[in-house]
Amino acid sequence: MRRVGVLVAVLCATAALTGQPATAAGSSSPYGYGTGDQVVDGATSTADAEVLNLGGAYRSSLAKGARLYYGLELDGTSNAYVSVTAVPPAGTTVAATDGIRVSMQNATGTACTHQSATFGADRSPHPVAAWAAWESGKALCKGGGKYYVLVERVDASGSSPDTWGLELTAVSEPPLTQAGVTDAPQDWDSASPEAVTGEARHRAGGSGFAGAVAVGPGAWRDDVEPGRTLFYKVPVDWGQQLSVTAELGGSNGGSGYVTRALDLALYNPVRGSVDEAGLGYRGTQDSAALEALPPVEYRNRYSVVEHENGMRFAGSYYLVVHLAAQLADSFGQGPFPVTLRVRVAGTAHAGPGYVAQSAPRNIFEVTSQDRAAAVTGSAGGGDTAMKVLAAAGIGAGSVLLLTLGVWTVAARRRASTAAL
Repeated sequence: MRRVGVLVAVLCATAALTGQPATAAGSSSPYGYGTGDQVVDGATSTADAEVLNLGGAYRSSLAKGARLYYGLELDGTSNAYVSVTAVPPAGTTVAATDGIRVSMQNATGTACTHQSATFGADRSPHPVAAWAAWESGKALCKGGGKYYVLVERVDASGSSPDTWGLELTAVSEPPLTQAGVTDAPQDWDSASPEAVTGEARHRAGGSGFAGAVAVGPGAWRDDVEPGRTLFYKVPVDWGQQLSVTAELGGSNGGSGYVTRALDLALYNPVRGSVDEAGLGYRGTQDSAALEALPPVEYRNRYSVVEHENGMRFAGSYYLVVHLAAQLADSFGQGPFPVTLRVRVAGTAHAGPGYVAQSAPRNIFEVTSQDRAAAVTGSAGGGDTAMKVLAAAGIGAGSVLLLTLGVWTVAARRRASTAAL
């Protein structure tokens, strides 16, 4: 029994280090919040709103029909982005129009920006994210000072009254050392590229943004049960162009049609939504691709097209894949093979040049660690504990083997001592 206890403890410690929840094999994984998330309560009025620190990540909750405020202190020169991920509990009932609305407003109540995110036609509960921003040079909300992020729950009649979890991140982008052109690029290749070919390599996805598993160019596969959501991230540098296709393999049995069996969503380094694609399913292999995306450039922020506007930073871009729970009703529990075909084209070039560091640091960079993670499939720069392990030259699996090895040696020594 002691051996079992030690093994379970090590497994739990390993799961904590990787930012993934420890769950039994084959079970539906819950959302993986960041291990460093601070707990914060949303306020029903601006007067009581707790301040979010730029560079921080937070965990909160959102009841049915709720409108919650969170505070920000802005310097009036650095751009600020707040992303909110809503996490409904598994098995809850949601409508296509259910979701969240996130907006930023100044002290007088003027709205700066807002965005909504809904569950869509599959009506399958899964994490969805929306963002709001304060950007220097915009006509609305000029100047620094106190600002507020308002998170509203959008509910349709007949939805379950369950409380949803929230994960919030606040990011600061410093101004440039030298102002540049304020027009969006017009000369990029907007033709949809051919999907990457070749046999897919297996790479299990993460269960949240914080534990997203890194992938690079190539084909990557995981076997997914209905209702699950996988998180991956792709390092994309300045000047590089990302394209992604998702494939859902054929079923071994069943019949019918699922309107939105697979949903593929792309988020930028600040977890701002960029594009989304989905596919219906009749039991035979099918695929869906993101819109043609421009190369990553600072100037993309001046585009009025959402999937171009979001490609404004270098860094890790998130691929979030959800398999609808309703798939099980027609085609069984699976798992179903899901393949991501990822292309990163173009030559990287230097960034625009910021006057200071972002918060958090390096979020708008592709580091050597990020590139290495895309090869090995680790969490890359996304988790502090994994950075410690990487610096030591070992991974979570090595930690497990090392710990078990130490336990075995100690057990043998105790046995030898007892025999004497």
